[in-house]
Amino acid sequence: MKLAVVGTGYVGLVSGVCFAEWGHQVVCVDNDAAKIDMLKKGQIPIYEPGLKELMDKNLARLSFTTSIEEATDKSDIIFIAVGTPPRPNGEADLSAVEKVAAAVARQMKSYKLVVEKSTVPVQTGDQVKRTMAVNNLNQVEFDVASNPEFLREGTAIEDSLKPDRVVFGTDSERARKLLLELYSPLGCPIVATDIQSSELIKHASNSFLAMKISFINAVANVCERSGANVEQVAEGMGLDRRIGRSFLNAGIGFGGFCFPKDLQAFIRISEKLGYDFRLLKAVEGINEDQKRLFVKKIEELVWNIQGKTIGILGLAFKPNTDDMRFAPSIDIIEALQKDGAHVKAYDPVAMERAKQVLKNVEYCSNPYDVAKEADCLVLVTEWDEFKKLDLARVKSLMKVPALADGRNLYDPARMKELGFIYRSIGR
Repeated sequence: MKLAVVGTGYVGLVSGVCFAEWGHQVVCVDNDAAKIDMLKKGQIPIYEPGLKELMDKNLARLSFTTSIEEATDKSDIIFIAVGTPPRPNGEADLSAVEKVAAAVARQMKSYKLVVEKSTVPVQTGDQVKRTMAVNNLNQVEFDVASNPEFLREGTAIEDSLKPDRVVFGTDSERARKLLLELYSPLGCPIVATDIQSSELIKHASNSFLAMKISFINAVANVCERSGANVEQVAEGMGLDRRIGRSFLNAGIGFGGFCFPKDLQAFIRISEKLGYDFRLLKAVEGINEDQKRLFVKKIEELVWNIQGKTIGILGLAFKPNTDDMRFAPSIDIIEALQKDGAHVKAYDPVAMERAKQVLKNVEYCSNPYDVAKEADCLVLVTEWDEFKKLDLARVKSLMKVPALADGRNLYDPARMKELGFIYRSIGR
């Protein structure tokens, strides 16, 4: 099949490369000329394990351009995978989606299927259809569909090639057949719905997962006040098949671009439809509280933060990505700096992106440099590298052997045995 993917961020680039892996001809489009130049040279503008190797393998079926017009001419199905960032009120900014839909409509000379791959509010499909109808200069047939992605940064290749399910929505039988032809070889369940249901599935799924995280973090706070252990509570809960163990890991809250953005957007969508989704507002509030409570733990460890050196282990919002969008590390570091701390930090891959958003931080080349003369170490991102640290060496380098573990990476008994003043979440 001849496909185009507009937008070469985490969703668009991974989708395009995986489409090529399935044997399709794919044109990847982006209005960032520097990014397209990188891709043409075989370079990857994002960090995603396995993506570079898969792209190199499929270069014969991939092309890169800044021209939506060129991509429209070469493709039968066009996926819109551009950014839909939150506006100040939490609504998704859909201006990029509108621009792509209008550009495709003005250029198309034969039937095209335009597919929303970006996460968009319910009823966006109606707006895309209207935009394309107004700009359909050549009066050709077209269809619009919704096809949300469910990939996770850090495991995006596996999630795309071996998905739990594929969801798409359309009111056109022609479009339905095309998307079934595209996805049926994957052998996973395919949920074919109307456009509105498909759009809503993505926001509902991410909001539900965010709710599980906030729930276990709220339980962790009860555990700390009662002497219970949140990991044992989560294990006991997770064995119930109706609940499941995934996303029941207590910590400093969720970050990244999907959960915070989609949660805010779903709250605003509901409000516009006349429903006050109070449950999701509580989920959002608990997530923000978790970061503030963690800073309080650090204060308890060092007493006065003013003038203290705090070492941060991990900056990205999760392991195996360089994504700093909505990363909890940002709020935590800024709060510590506001109180007068000198902050040192290390992350295996995210430091260049972190430098764009976090100023006056001493960036170190390894975790041991972060530990040198630190009054407290703060574990923010649970990279495998940090699981393998020589903790005795870490302790010997520190001014004060205090460690605040925001991801429950270390065993409290072991940390006590090593002589650390140790605090974790809900244990």
